[in-house]
Amino acid sequence: MEKIRKVCLGVSGLCLLLLLAGLVMGQAQIWQPAAVVSSVCLAIGLGAVPALKGFQYTAWIIAAVVAGMIYPAAFLKWGDFDLRNKWLILIIIQLVMFGMGLHMGIKDFVGIRKSGKGVLIGLVCHFSIMPLMGLLLTKVFYFEPEIAAGIILIGSCSSGLASNVMVFISRANMVLSVTVTAMATLVAPFITPLLMKLLAGTLIEISFVDMMAEIIKIVIVPIGAALLHDYLKTASVPGQRKVTIITAACSLWLVALAVGGWAYLEVNTTPGILTLVELISFMAGAVIVGVLYHLLTLQFPKLDSIMPYFSMFGIVYFTMVTTAAGRENLLQVGFLLFLASVIHNGAGYFFGYWLSRFFGLDKNSARTVAFEVGLQNGGMASGLAGTMGKLGTVGLAAAVFSPWMNISGSILANYWRRKPVVDSREIVAEQLEPAPQVPSV
Repeated sequence: MEKIRKVCLGVSGLCLLLLLAGLVMGQAQIWQPAAVVSSVCLAIGLGAVPALKGFQYTAWIIAAVVAGMIYPAAFLKWGDFDLRNKWLILIIIQLVMFGMGLHMGIKDFVGIRKSGKGVLIGLVCHFSIMPLMGLLLTKVFYFEPEIAAGIILIGSCSSGLASNVMVFISRANMVLSVTVTAMATLVAPFITPLLMKLLAGTLIEISFVDMMAEIIKIVIVPIGAALLHDYLKTASVPGQRKVTIITAACSLWLVALAVGGWAYLEVNTTPGILTLVELISFMAGAVIVGVLYHLLTLQFPKLDSIMPYFSMFGIVYFTMVTTAAGRENLLQVGFLLFLASVIHNGAGYFFGYWLSRFFGLDKNSARTVAFEVGLQNGGMASGLAGTMGKLGTVGLAAAVFSPWMNISGSILANYWRRKPVVDSREIVAEQLEPAPQVPSV
């Protein structure tokens, strides 16, 4: 595999030369395929360079943007099938979130007992700084309403797995990071629609209940399935029996809806009741998926380690389709969106860190909060934009912000890793420790 990666690096370099030659000669049939091949080969080849290996995922995102910009028609429809189909988007985003959930555990949600103050500061900073900064940027740059709403949307989403990875690399407070991510994910169905209603309600039509339901479907349901798998790893025999009974009941519920129950409810109930039934059905499906996945891992123990690749595919898919759908908008405002992403992301790091220090958190915890505030869940933002049917406008911010967040996060994490925080208590302990006895001559 290492040889293949090195070959891909070489191919990427050759294609880069072709790209430059094609641009000089004005030959689109040369530089366009060369650009795509070069970016894809670079994404594969970076794995051969230890110092750049951490940027491989970001390189795949950039390759997706390049492909979507150059060949947009190839990533919008395959025959009569629309790649922006809402059900397809829902399934893929659930797959992404399920992969994220596999890196969580039930214990992560009780970590608040150990770091309650840090969690509270992290949540308040995350759900205030980023949406308000997003709103400010829309006023400064005068984006079109739906694109502006997308900036506010990504600022209003919870933090994602990227923040945990950056905290791990920087050797900051990992327990605090995982707990803040878990709690932010848990409250997102209520906080994100509220923020969107308050801050973006004049830009696009926002239904609090509908958005809350969508977030539950695309975030809580798949993560719930992953947490059920986590529970079953160590469940007692009585606990396993309870899960079996619940799974049987969920299966009967879904079968009843499939054989006529849903059709009956559509005729005889209100839309509000139908929405509730739909959410219950998704929850039932989560139970079944969680159990089936757990049974699969018993047969294929390495499945958990493979799932992150499916999540990565999902993000690349969203980026590619979003870029293709919003190509014309990106050509007009792409640079301004990138500039907005740099300011938005930098403000999250800056205010997250210094507000945490102001409220008394130690430096390692402040670094953690900086990542939790500065890094948003781009997959969640893309999924919501997709379910709105506005992937090419509302989803544009997520497509531009996500690559930059990964790049800046990696740079900052590696910088802080080289500047470790020395615990003042350790210094005091060293000063109080008796000096070693030097034998007399």
